[in-house]
Amino acid sequence: MPRRRRSVVAAAAAAAGLLATLLTAGPAAAIPDPGDAPHQQAVSPAQRADAKAAVTGGEIPGADEIVHSDNLTPLANIPKDALKGTNSDLAFQGGYAFAGNYDGFRIFDIRNPKAPKTVAQVLCPGSQNDVSVSGDLLFLSTDSSRSDNSCASTTQPATEKSSWEGMKIFDISDKRNPKYVAAVETACGSHTHTLVPDRRNVYVYVSSYSPNTTFPDCQPPHDGISVIKVPRKAPEKAAVVNFPVLFPGEGPDGGGNPGSPTNPGVSKTTGCHDITVLPSKDLAAGACMGDGILFDIRDPERPKVIDQVQDNVNFAFWHSATFNQRADKVVFTDELGGGVGATCSAEIGPNRGADGIYDIVGKGDKRKLVFRSYFKIDRHQASTENCVAHNGSLIPVRGRDIMVQAWYQGGVSVWEFTDSAKPREIAYFERGPLSTDTLTTGGSWSAYYYNGYIYSNDIAKGLDVLRLDDRRTDPAKRIRIHELNVQTQPDYFDRH
Repeated sequence: MPRRRRSVVAAAAAAAGLLATLLTAGPAAAIPDPGDAPHQQAVSPAQRADAKAAVTGGEIPGADEIVHSDNLTPLANIPKDALKGTNSDLAFQGGYAFAGNYDGFRIFDIRNPKAPKTVAQVLCPGSQNDVSVSGDLLFLSTDSSRSDNSCASTTQPATEKSSWEGMKIFDISDKRNPKYVAAVETACGSHTHTLVPDRRNVYVYVSSYSPNTTFPDCQPPHDGISVIKVPRKAPEKAAVVNFPVLFPGEGPDGGGNPGSPTNPGVSKTTGCHDITVLPSKDLAAGACMGDGILFDIRDPERPKVIDQVQDNVNFAFWHSATFNQRADKVVFTDELGGGVGATCSAEIGPNRGADGIYDIVGKGDKRKLVFRSYFKIDRHQASTENCVAHNGSLIPVRGRDIMVQAWYQGGVSVWEFTDSAKPREIAYFERGPLSTDTLTTGGSWSAYYYNGYIYSNDIAKGLDVLRLDDRRTDPAKRIRIHELNVQTQPDYFDRH
């Protein structure tokens, strides 16, 4: 979710003095970050009346009421516990799920998907706490101005010279007792990150951006990404090894989208929001505010842009990307309204706040992104429900392109884009609005398919586990992988 804040100078931070607080599964007091509290927005009397009428008339489910298609069955829900902040992204390893939260992260034992159990809760405030895992290492993004790099840090104005934000690294060899082992400060912090692992090292692509240009390390053009190299056997030596410029160009704004007023309603590109890599194909796709890019990662320290596209009619904020398995398509999401807007409505229409489906045509460095169609859920939401395209993952079915995706309070959608010009939804799950009086941020932040089940991290309601039973997706149940970071897409079929 786009947020406003910013900080200081990029540098590799020393790991000395790091502190993490391990919480039990029982009640415990989290340290709230005032800037990360659930977003609430007043709505007009007419909007309140419309929302209440939609519930009363059965057009949308009531508060906490669950509705779903016949082929998508809810199995379990694990509410928030010690960590009270906003739930964010998910990662998986073996029989465990790792759930980010603005107050830290939570580890679940999911060996029995019908009854997940909390293994550990780690208090380490700092939005967004985007989370990934590789081997014995867990990576956590900090994208809010902190007093220092410890887990006992407090919020402070980003203009303070001592402000810190960047990447934190934990040892998770003991899932019940994660240990904080390293920190690396990065320019503009770390809104999200993407792993490019090899046998000896884990490279981390750090995506960061700022709509506010008053802070020292976010002056335009902030047109690249930080690349961190983390030695697996010595993570304390992690450091930034490159800052490749992805949008070279003349002038103060570089070569990215200039945004408004040149392109009204479009975000100016001052960095990337998210990057997805497909290591088996040496490809990456970047969702970079006003631009979508395709780049070559054969040299992970020096990624090279192959193509750059814009949609100045319907896309406001390029948010994330998903490849199909053959790497001849990529789905980009548009986070219209920053994730806090009610954009799933007839008034907004089917093309804004949607997915954009692009074919990848050509070969090598001459590959191009060619737009084919939009996809957006057609289940209209209330004026008090934040809803827009968000994080999803591929469902591994040979010969078909199917993914599951989060839509905030629009719920979870399973949809097919095998014909990239004619996408269609095939399953869904959603709850009623958190409120019919105010627009309160909630819903599914991330919805991912892992080893036969769908896991959704709901901002307000906790972890949901869903089972998909459909002849089109049933072959995916035979696919088993040991580790999944969705922004590091596996080659599902070369493993078998």
